[in-house]
Amino acid sequence: MDITWTTKRFDELTPFELYEILMLRSEVFVVEQDCVFLDMDGQKDFLSHHFMGRANGALVAYTRLVPPGIAYEEPSIGRVVTSPKARGTGIGRQLMLLSIEQVFLLFGKQPIHIGAQLYLKKFYESFGFVQAGDIYDEDGIDHIGMILS
Repeated sequence: MDITWTTKRFDELTPFELYEILMLRSEVFVVEQDCVFLDMDGQKDFLSHHFMGRANGALVAYTRLVPPGIAYEEPSIGRVVTSPKARGTGIGRQLMLLSIEQVFLLFGKQPIHIGAQLYLKKFYESFGFVQAGDIYDEDGIDHIGMILS
């Protein structure tokens, strides 16, 4: 799958790009995972960088790159999502590797803190993340804090 990757600040997103991002996040986090929650969570989207992967013009992968001091003391990668249409192609691994690289480019090489869905713990461990804290409930889904040092 040939993917074109871009990173934009919130104020650089076009209305179409923002619509696509919110649609993909809703498709997976709200509909597929059957989780009713407020995805647009105040300042995090406004203050973050938005990392997007497109195949044939369609958004198929996305992460929100959160600067240090907003979600955690460290920078963070959140709203990690791939389109159901692109799964099984390795795009999730590529998305995380490139997101880590983007965080280092944007905020310097430092630890990255994430709030991971528990069922994805082994996936994040494969990138070097380690559990940092107890399991907690977020919107009805078990999560754990993880850090990449």
